[in-house]
Amino acid sequence: MRGVLWWVRSLMGDHDYERFVAHRARAHPGEPVPTERDYWRARYADADRNPGARCC
Repeated sequence: MRGVLWWVRSLMGDHDYERFVAHRARAHPGEPVPTERDYWRARYADADRNPGARCC
């Protein structure tokens, strides 16, 4: 059951911010990290500007 929950959360993007923070710490140490709210706001704004191939 735990594995299924992990998979569903990964599919929905629940771990994206955590991976983003880890990347920022690794690739851009010392730079400020946006809040989770700002991260999602920027991500959705970028998706709206560049729709690409998506189902909806």
